[in-house]
Amino acid sequence: MKETDIVKAIVKYLRTVPRCFFWKEHGGMYGTAGIPDIIACIDGRFFGFEVKTEDGTPTKLQEATIRKILAAGGVALVVRSVDEVRTAINSSLR
Repeated sequence: MKETDIVKAIVKYLRTVPRCFFWKEHGGMYGTAGIPDIIACIDGRFFGFEVKTEDGTPTKLQEATIRKILAAGGVALVVRSVDEVRTAINSSLR
């Protein structure tokens, strides 16, 4: 499965999550390097999802950004499926 397909599936799922505001971060000249692919605020909690394929790996900058989000009290992680996103949300909102 391509990364874009995983992103589409996650976005479709997030549209069903109550009290969820999210956006797909677009890279490029006007984006901020290292920011996770999908940013969400769910029930007042910050989430950053860096989407990768099964064999994809985050860059050093992406890893550093994830650490900064975690240090600030948010949830951030590399995800490879909708199930991983669902699990992260459910375990964080308990």
